[in-house]
This record gives sequence, C-alpha cells and structure tokens, in this order.
Amino acid sequence: ENIGVLAMTKIHSVWVLAGAAFFAILFSFCGKIAALIQSIPTPVIGGISFLLFGMIAANGLRILVDNKINFEAKRNLIITAVILVVGIGGTYLKLGNFQLTSIALSTIFGIVLNLILPKKAASEAEHEKKIRMDI
Repeated sequence: ENIGVLAMTKIHSVWVLAGAAFFAILFSFCGKIAALIQSIPTPVIGGISFLLFGMIAANGLRILVDNKINFEAKRNLIITAVILVVGIGGTYLKLGNFQLTSIALSTIFGIVLNLILPKKAASEAEHEKKIRMDI
C-alpha cells in the first residue's frame, strides 16, 4: 500500500514518511479522530482502495517493463503468471496455528521457481554445446 501512495503522491522523502507515521500513531490514541475517519463512507474508502491497489499493480508492471523482462521466454512468463495468480487469488497455506497469506506465498513461489526453472531451454543449451564442440 505504501508503494501505491508513494507513486500517487510522488513524495519520497523519508522525513515526510516518518512524519506521517508519527501522526498515524498519535491519531490512533485519539477516539475523536478515529470516529472522524470511520465516518468516511464505505464507497469512498472503496474507491480510494481501488485506485491505490491499481497503482500498486501498475507500478509492478512498470518495473517489469523498465527492466526489459522478456515475456517471450516461457520461463519468465511462467514465473510471472504463478506470482500474479497466487498473489491476487487470495491463496493461503495454513499449517496448525501458522498461516502464509497470498503475498508471502507468491514471494516464496517466485523465489523457488526462479531457482528451479532452467535459465535456458534444453534445446538452447544443447545447441550451444554443439557449437562449442565444433570449435
């Protein structure tokens, strides 16, 4: 959520963020301010949340584009697809009292897939091996 707010406001100052955190903590102890915030209509909060989470998703896609991720490579497409489906799908894993939510699970899946999926397709690796043998 913080990334979305930073993207919308274009304010990246550590001092501004620390000040906002300070006021959020201070306001949490004041019942009148909590009542004021709770009086904001649900559709308004929903609209703000809609925009905020859309900005987070758009920023994620922008980062992928800026880093020139090749989505023609099946490996990149698979990793991105799994991360998006698990992260957005509300998936969770519960083991006793321990629970991993969708964001944690999508992070773990992304890391594991990045480690286990081959960087190059088998046909590319064989082709490079043949070229080296011919030289």
